[in-house]
Amino acid sequence: MEGTPEQDATRGQEEASRAESLSAHAEGSISEDSILASARERAMDAGAGAVTPAVGALLSLLTKLSGGKAVAEVGTGAGVSGLWLLSGMGDDGVLTTIDIEPEHLRLAKQAFAEAGIGPSRTRLISGRAQEVLTRLADASYDLVFVDADPIDQPDYVTEGVRLLRPGGAIIVHGAALGGRAGDPTAHDAEVSAVREAARLIAEDERLTPALVPLGDGLLAAVRD
Repeated sequence: MEGTPEQDATRGQEEASRAESLSAHAEGSISEDSILASARERAMDAGAGAVTPAVGALLSLLTKLSGGKAVAEVGTGAGVSGLWLLSGMGDDGVLTTIDIEPEHLRLAKQAFAEAGIGPSRTRLISGRAQEVLTRLADASYDLVFVDADPIDQPDYVTEGVRLLRPGGAIIVHGAALGGRAGDPTAHDAEVSAVREAARLIAEDERLTPALVPLGDGLLAAVRD
């Protein structure tokens, strides 16, 4: 039986409250060590974005499930997400991480060194991700993580899927865009780009996608 508009609004508010409570519980259940805490503090000081602890824990899990020997990251930040990705990789795994800001790469390099991660396990590349990604080999990565400018998400998705081996996963952070992506009245350039990235993933028959309500929304997909 359909409810009245008032009842529908109440149910919507209750569902939103439950989702917010669950997200808060997920974030509160994850603890970070001193190395991650220091990297997060440096990220805040530098104005570099950093994934939440719950998002980081999920990245580590998905990296481990994917086999995680070769991982590509778009948007290094200060190395917080990189540390989580590396925690899910084996000792022979290599993280390739791309950022246009040299200072971000310097901070990430510091974080990796503090964690005892040898230089042979990371490849830090300075440059525009659209240009760098085109130079990476097809079907050579187990996981691609995107956490960069929303306006460029369609390009990152197109190139990221190309990089995936069969069974590999692409994860895009920022799929919710602070709630704007799901707002039918929002039509600005960033919203349009995020929706286009989601459409590209949804319509690619090689991919099995899922939207995860953590952080600013994670759009994940596994390649057949």
